[in-house]
Amino acid sequence: ELIRMGKGKVELSPMYVVRNAYIGKAENYLRMYGNFNFGEGGAFHDIPWVIERYGIVPTSAYAGLNYGEEKHNHSELNGMLTAMVKVLANKPQGGKLTPSWKKAYTDVVDAYLGDVPDNTEDFKFNVDGKEYNPKSYANYLGLDMNNYVSLTSYTHHPFYSSFVLEIPDNWIMKQSYNLPLDELMMVMEESIKNGYTFAWGADVSEKSFSFKNGLAIVPEDESTILKKGEDNKNFSDAGAEKIADCFDVPVKEKEITQVLRQEGFDNQTTTDDHGMHVTGIVKDQKGTNYFIVKNSWGLDNNECDGYFYASYPYVKYKTMNILIHKDAIPSVIKKKLSIK
Repeated sequence: ELIRMGKGKVELSPMYVVRNAYIGKAENYLRMYGNFNFGEGGAFHDIPWVIERYGIVPTSAYAGLNYGEEKHNHSELNGMLTAMVKVLANKPQGGKLTPSWKKAYTDVVDAYLGDVPDNTEDFKFNVDGKEYNPKSYANYLGLDMNNYVSLTSYTHHPFYSSFVLEIPDNWIMKQSYNLPLDELMMVMEESIKNGYTFAWGADVSEKSFSFKNGLAIVPEDESTILKKGEDNKNFSDAGAEKIADCFDVPVKEKEITQVLRQEGFDNQTTTDDHGMHVTGIVKDQKGTNYFIVKNSWGLDNNECDGYFYASYPYVKYKTMNILIHKDAIPSVIKKKLSIK
């Protein structure tokens, strides 16, 4: 987005978002009496939620690696935080929360990720010789989070309305606009054609999803796919090896309907696994369209420099939601959604 806006290539700190989201999750978990999701996962809404409240910083100002590792691994941190909020939800001290809980919890977060002043305006850093704080830096970058909306497509809510998408990682309980499937696909395709990209939340635990092979498809006959090995918890090692001709040459794919998509959501064979970045469209040797998807799983387990290609049927079937600049949405769709 910053490149599109003319700001050049900027490396923003993901751990600054994670740090503030961890604190927000704890507050929300306790407000819900411990009857809510708490964990490492998040949703696209986490980013605007943090930037609106706390601004943003470059990675050079906040790397989030205060625990002797070269790569991010929050297993120990998440275990400690989970234990803390579960104890707190039981209110063991006189049936109420003490004023000290939040400081104790935040101190644990900051011990792993790095200290952040209570007042974000006191967090000073320099970029190209100029001093900023998180909010002034967000303003300089022109990141107006009100310009970004979430879109989805399900029939258990009325089309052209908005609803809270019922997935565990939506701890902020933000709403998504609901479109018919063909119109959601039109938004995605037109946005790319008009120079925009979008964040894509999708199921990546399918047998026909292979990051190693650089493909996400929905072949008519999945029984031909041989799976060797196991997926790790977050699929970040590219998961199990998938062997099949469908990853070598184009094959006929299933026809995806609104009904089939809804069935996948309702019976939970479509799961909210992972957030990625759709950056373009490409055609195969038969003229079939695929979205170009930028992933965050590195380069070691993939033949496409960290990218993969998602077929239109796969996107129709396994998209959970997208986060997109509202100016990328065709005017006829914006009008139906009452987006200005």
